[in-house]
Amino acid sequence: MPARVRIALFVTAVLALGAAALVTVLARPGADGEEGAAFAGAQRPAIPPQDFRLRDQDGRAVSLRHYRGRVVVLTFLYTTCRDTCPLTATQIRGALDDLGRDVPALAVSVDPAKDTPERARRFLFKRGLAHDRMRFLLGSRAQLQPIWKAYGIRPQGEAFDHSAYVLLIDRRGRQRIGFPVQQLTPEGLAHDIRRLQAET
Repeated sequence: MPARVRIALFVTAVLALGAAALVTVLARPGADGEEGAAFAGAQRPAIPPQDFRLRDQDGRAVSLRHYRGRVVVLTFLYTTCRDTCPLTATQIRGALDDLGRDVPALAVSVDPAKDTPERARRFLFKRGLAHDRMRFLLGSRAQLQPIWKAYGIRPQGEAFDHSAYVLLIDRRGRQRIGFPVQQLTPEGLAHDIRRLQAET
């Protein structure tokens, strides 16, 4: 075999081995040194717990602090929405189904003028989230405004749509993972819930 052919084969083999090693390193979860590299959603910046207290569709008090020690799904919806909100609720229901058990799921109103307890109950029932699978949290604009601000949410307006996110709150009450609705899947949400639940 001519020397030039041997050298070409050797260089090709070295390049192939190098490429394979690089793929292996990059495919490993957390390979880049970041703790959450294997999360499906985007990690949120380090923000202290943003607790709040509201009432749900049945008039029962709900406090985020009450769920400390558990992973919580938190989103922001309105009951008369015809596209994004029903889709978001359906994706969350799919994640809960995928998990095989429910975790606390809270939807905070972004349209207090139109979100009534009756509409909230109807909204949850239509999406298979009644019977406490999700609690729809209601309040006045004055009560909701500080919560929207704490979580970086723009409420629904006449000329613009609200911020459409699903957040995962970890066991310590911190917002850890965010999913813009267009990137939300039941499988990705369920995956990240499991990851947060597994943390000690």
